[in-house]
Amino acid sequence: MKNIVVSAAIASKLHKKHRVSINEVEQCFSNRMGTLLYDTRAKTKTIPPTLWFIALTNKNRKLKIVYIQKGFQLILKTAYEPNEIELDIYERFGTAL
Repeated sequence: MKNIVVSAAIASKLHKKHRVSINEVEQCFSNRMGTLLYDTRAKTKTIPPTLWFIALTNKNRKLKIVYIQKGFQLILKTAYEPNEIELDIYERFGTAL
Protein backbone atom coordinates (compact mmCIF):
# COMPACT_ATOMS: atom_id res chain seq x y z
CA MET A 1 0.00 0.00 0.00
CA LYS A 2 1.60 3.19 -1.16
CA ASN A 3 -0.31 5.41 1.24
CA ILE A 4 1.21 3.88 4.42
CA VAL A 5 3.97 6.15 5.73
CA VAL A 6 6.55 4.50 7.98
CA SER A 7 9.46 6.49 9.38
CA ALA A 8 12.88 4.85 9.66
CA ALA A 9 12.60 4.92 13.47
CA ILE A 10 9.21 3.17 13.45
CA ALA A 11 10.39 0.58 10.91
CA SER A 12 13.40 -0.17 13.11
CA LYS A 13 11.23 -0.47 16.25
CA LEU A 14 8.78 -2.79 14.47
CA HIS A 15 11.60 -5.04 13.32
CA LYS A 16 13.72 -5.09 16.49
CA LYS A 17 11.16 -4.85 19.29
CA HIS A 18 8.00 -6.41 17.86
CA ARG A 19 9.30 -8.61 15.00
CA VAL A 20 6.66 -7.13 12.69
CA SER A 21 7.30 -6.49 9.00
CA ILE A 22 5.83 -3.68 6.92
CA ASN A 23 4.37 -6.40 4.69
CA GLU A 24 2.44 -7.79 7.68
CA VAL A 25 1.13 -4.29 8.45
CA GLU A 26 -0.08 -3.95 4.86
CA GLN A 27 -1.78 -7.35 5.10
CA CYS A 28 -3.63 -6.25 8.24
CA PHE A 29 -4.91 -3.12 6.50
CA SER A 30 -6.12 -5.30 3.62
CA ASN A 31 -7.64 -7.95 5.92
CA ARG A 32 -9.36 -5.60 8.41
CA MET A 33 -12.96 -6.60 9.03
CA GLY A 34 -13.92 -4.59 12.12
CA THR A 35 -14.32 -0.94 12.87
CA LEU A 36 -11.63 1.56 13.70
CA LEU A 37 -11.29 2.60 17.31
CA TYR A 38 -9.95 5.91 18.62
CA ASP A 39 -7.20 6.09 21.21
CA THR A 40 -8.74 8.56 23.64
CA ARG A 41 -6.14 8.32 26.42
CA ALA A 42 -4.89 11.80 27.33
CA LYS A 43 -1.26 10.62 27.30
CA THR A 44 -1.46 9.47 23.66
CA LYS A 45 -4.03 11.91 22.27
CA THR A 46 -3.10 13.40 18.90
CA ILE A 47 -4.55 15.74 16.28
CA PRO A 48 -5.66 14.18 13.98
CA PRO A 49 -6.80 11.40 16.32
CA THR A 50 -4.88 8.16 16.71
CA LEU A 51 -6.80 5.21 15.25
CA TRP A 52 -6.30 1.51 15.86
CA PHE A 53 -7.63 -1.90 14.95
CA ILE A 54 -6.73 -5.56 15.29
CA ALA A 55 -6.54 -7.74 12.21
CA LEU A 56 -4.94 -10.91 10.96
CA THR A 57 -1.96 -11.22 8.66
CA ASN A 58 -2.15 -13.68 5.79
CA LYS A 59 -0.55 -16.24 8.16
CA ASN A 60 -3.23 -15.64 10.85
CA ARG A 61 -1.01 -13.59 13.15
CA LYS A 62 -3.08 -11.06 15.11
CA LEU A 63 -1.61 -7.57 15.13
CA LYS A 64 -2.74 -4.30 16.66
CA ILE A 65 -2.17 -1.53 14.12
CA VAL A 66 -1.95 2.06 15.43
CA TYR A 67 -1.81 5.01 13.06
CA ILE A 68 -2.84 8.57 12.25
CA GLN A 69 -4.64 9.45 9.03
CA LYS A 70 -3.79 12.71 7.27
CA GLY A 71 -5.73 12.93 4.03
CA PHE A 72 -4.91 9.77 2.13
CA GLN A 73 -1.73 9.12 4.12
CA LEU A 74 -1.77 6.50 6.87
CA ILE A 75 1.07 7.40 9.22
CA LEU A 76 2.01 4.28 11.15
CA LYS A 77 2.76 4.78 14.85
CA THR A 78 3.24 1.13 15.83
CA ALA A 79 2.15 -2.47 15.23
CA TYR A 80 2.48 -5.42 17.57
CA GLU A 81 0.73 -8.53 18.88
CA PRO A 82 -2.12 -7.31 21.12
CA ASN A 83 -2.41 -8.22 24.78
CA GLU A 84 -5.55 -9.72 26.34
CA ILE A 85 -6.93 -6.33 27.41
CA GLU A 86 -6.60 -4.93 23.89
CA LEU A 87 -8.19 -8.05 22.42
CA ASP A 88 -11.09 -7.74 24.86
CA ILE A 89 -11.62 -4.05 24.02
CA TYR A 90 -11.58 -4.76 20.30
CA GLU A 91 -13.95 -7.72 20.63
CA ARG A 92 -16.42 -5.54 22.57
CA PHE A 93 -16.17 -2.32 20.54
CA GLY A 94 -14.57 -3.28 17.21
CA THR A 95 -15.45 -6.79 16.19
CA ALA A 96 -14.81 -10.35 17.31
CA LEU A 97 -11.95 -12.06 15.53
